Amino acid sequence: MVNPEIPSWRKTVQSEIVAVTVYSDKALVTRRGVVDLTGIEQELVITPVPEMETESVRVSGTGTVGVRLVGVSSDRIYTTEPVAERVAHLTRQIQQLEAEKRHLQAQVDALALQSSFIAGLREKTEEPFSQSLSRKNLSLSETLDFLNFLGSQYSEYAIASGECKTQQQELDKQLQALRTSLQKIQTPHPKESFSLVIGVEVAGEGEFELELSYLVNRSSWTPLYDLRFSTTSDIVHLSYLAEITQSSGEDWIGANLTLSTAKPGLGTLPPKLEPWYIDAPRPQLLRQRRFSAQPPLLPTIAEPPAPAARADWQGEDEVAEDSLIPAETVTAQVSKEGSVVTFKLNSGGNIPSDGAPHKTTIFNDDYPCSFDYVAMPRLVSFAYLQANVTNSPNGATLLPGKANIFRDNVFIGTTQLENIAPGQEFKLNLGIDEGLKIERDLVERLVDKRLISNQRRITYSYRLIITNLLDKEVNLKLTEQLPVSRNEQIKVRLNRSNPQIQLGEMGILEWQLTLPPQERREIYYQFNVEHPPELMVVGLDI
Repeated sequence: MVNPEIPSWRKTVQSEIVAVTVYSDKALVTRRGVVDLTGIEQELVITPVPEMETESVRVSGTGTVGVRLVGVSSDRIYTTEPVAERVAHLTRQIQQLEAEKRHLQAQVDALALQSSFIAGLREKTEEPFSQSLSRKNLSLSETLDFLNFLGSQYSEYAIASGECKTQQQELDKQLQALRTSLQKIQTPHPKESFSLVIGVEVAGEGEFELELSYLVNRSSWTPLYDLRFSTTSDIVHLSYLAEITQSSGEDWIGANLTLSTAKPGLGTLPPKLEPWYIDAPRPQLLRQRRFSAQPPLLPTIAEPPAPAARADWQGEDEVAEDSLIPAETVTAQVSKEGSVVTFKLNSGGNIPSDGAPHKTTIFNDDYPCSFDYVAMPRLVSFAYLQANVTNSPNGATLLPGKANIFRDNVFIGTTQLENIAPGQEFKLNLGIDEGLKIERDLVERLVDKRLISNQRRITYSYRLIITNLLDKEVNLKLTEQLPVSRNEQIKVRLNRSNPQIQLGEMGILEWQLTLPPQERREIYYQFNVEHPPELMVVGLDI
């Protein structure tokens, strides 16, 4: 307990949080308070201050009277605060979210019932429709209309159900954070805080503004992105978002927020060709193909710089279309000093200490891009669209984070951005594009009846037909592969290819093609596999 009889030479300073700089795993909090001095003060007290890194404390000040800051000490304070109002507030929030979740579950159940009805309707009408069609009681167009109706309804129910489940997952995250907060404040234990005591020497009477800063843990921000493309434009619109989370013990209300990058440490991805090995049988031979995606590197954050201080101590967010007014998005001022980029938000931050994620927009910008396609017909008979995007040379560093991708205003999936420096080019995978049709056929498999140099020879010939169904010219990187021998008695040779190319490492064949609109292009290649007739070759699954 603090003694209520405060001596005249000690004065408590009423302060408030005026600024917060958030890093990847901590935050620098700045407080300010004004006090009237009489000249006899020896100590200025700021209390309570939450748990912090005591060695990070810095103090400074200005005023109409000369003040010398002698030093800072800290005392731990244990209090038991009333929690009834806070418990009631959290309980109301939890009940509201649970009601929303029940409403979504009712929608999911209704959609499942409708989907089940459509599925049952399909099963019950399958045989009568077949009989009616065979007896010519129904036309083919009537049958197709009914089938299209079933398919579209089933698809709509599935999409709507998926959206409801996604919203339920988001509600579950919010509920988990609220329940954790509720459990913490309901647990009967004293609340620990600090009282900071600043030793001063005062020259006389006057007003003095004290500034105090310190680092707190359990605070972080992570980047999020929205990327919007149009296949008819060479621009990508990027929304750079931040998700701020903090449970430092004090709410940040009306504070100037700054986010710092410091030094930052699948659905849409095309498959990756692995080496295609062939070999002779071996005892206990285990053949396994592994497809793996390397996880993104975690960001590393430099130690935040301490603010300049005159004296310091190292211690403890139905009307006519032409009348609509678009909403403004508050963005940040971007500054760069060396390799550290900071985002100063242009609005006061309101981030409660509840451990829940709070989203805010850093900035929106347009980036030039170009499109090309990649295809691996041996694995997938589709082409994948990729965008080549260049970060602005004078822009901000894009930290590793999840990005939601929209193509022509349709959500197509998510991807993970790596650390992207200003001026750096990066690729974004935009999923399958059915505008390119690819056919791959084995047109010849010939086993020579006579041995050549006591070797059996098998010849394989493949033809690929690529058709550009789009109304624009496209660039396509098409990759095929030959088997790779792990046995010196098994030889693999590329006989010919059209267009002609050189065989790359690990049996890779790669063509760079430019296809005009509505163009049809044919690719042909042939290879031999030679081995002793008594040797069985495994892995040659053509």
